[in-house]
Amino acid sequence: MSEVWGLAALWFSLAVLATLCAIWVRVSAALTEIIVGTLAQLILGALFGPAVLGTTTPWITFLAGAGAIVLTFLAGAELDPVVFRRNWKEATALGLVGFFAPFFGCTAVAYWVLGWGVPQSWLAGVALSTTSVAVVYAVMLEYGFNKTEYGKIVLAACFINDLGTVLALGFIFAPFSLNTALFAVVAVAVFAALPRVTPILFNLYGGRASEFETKYLLLVLFALGAIAAWADSEAVLPAYIAGMLLAGTVGKDHGLIRRIRTLTLGLMTPFYFIRAGSFVSVPALIAAPIAFLALLLGKMATKCVGIYPVTKLFGSPQKEAMYTTLLMSTGLTFGTISALFGLSHGIIDQSQYSVVVAGVVASAVVPTMIANAFFMPRHLLRSDEHSEAGRAASPTKLTDGP
Repeated sequence: MSEVWGLAALWFSLAVLATLCAIWVRVSAALTEIIVGTLAQLILGALFGPAVLGTTTPWITFLAGAGAIVLTFLAGAELDPVVFRRNWKEATALGLVGFFAPFFGCTAVAYWVLGWGVPQSWLAGVALSTTSVAVVYAVMLEYGFNKTEYGKIVLAACFINDLGTVLALGFIFAPFSLNTALFAVVAVAVFAALPRVTPILFNLYGGRASEFETKYLLLVLFALGAIAAWADSEAVLPAYIAGMLLAGTVGKDHGLIRRIRTLTLGLMTPFYFIRAGSFVSVPALIAAPIAFLALLLGKMATKCVGIYPVTKLFGSPQKEAMYTTLLMSTGLTFGTISALFGLSHGIIDQSQYSVVVAGVVASAVVPTMIANAFFMPRHLLRSDEHSEAGRAASPTKLTDGP
């Protein structure tokens, strides 16, 4: 057990360092955790060997995966069904454009610029088409945008974007099977029962020190994740849908949300973000910088070309339009999942995997840092506190800016 505790201490020393850096530099802790993970693997790996962080250790893999699942669930629980119904056109348009523009654009970059084969190019397009719900939600949570109507619309758009990525990966590389059909049937049954059963159970057994609510939600999320993995799908997708369905119950229980958030951000997500950063091979980037930059810039450029005009079409002012565009240029969870799928199934090789993952992880850092440094719409935080009545009386566009 000494090795386990020592490894845990190492990971939390990195988490504490990342948190301090986030405070000093005034950026999101999720971003500094990714960067710290990359640098830790580079420096400590060179000194003590590539396995020093133990990123493939089962308990670390579990905590990282659990962090992604629960964080995605919380993002779904933050959505307001009323807000989504009122602004579904904006959210749907942003999500669809946010998927299709980089999907085709990055596929073209991989094929025509990098000279990759057709399957490898499609895989790169899928991996770089994502918008990271985990990163966007973590950033919004840290600055308070998750409480605003603006933030809820962007999170809904992120979900639609990533749903397109999951479907594309399934249709192109992993055709639907009997397992997939069974998973769909079970998921639909669970989703239909959750909004009805959950409030009843919470009323009967909730509000106790034994934390029945938290244990119950973790049971649901992990069970759905197990079935999704069995069907060759991804655990974070049903977690997000479950969060959306329970937004009217769990989402309104602020005490429960705070407790789950403390558990998630304090224990699990540091493993997720640091582990994601450790997958970036700096030597591979040095060996192939053009490929890395081509994919990163290809994703950011196609996201901007696609999303920015949509935000303006729905009346977003300049600052909010750029902030939305840059946040939706991020990628992490589904991007790394898609790249790992390609590597494990022999679609891409190790060097291509490193380039794709590096592009995905860099897209989680670079656009967000630019957005927070130059385009953060802080006035939305103030205006949201004073305009709830006005927004309830009339539909709003993507932002509340002038």
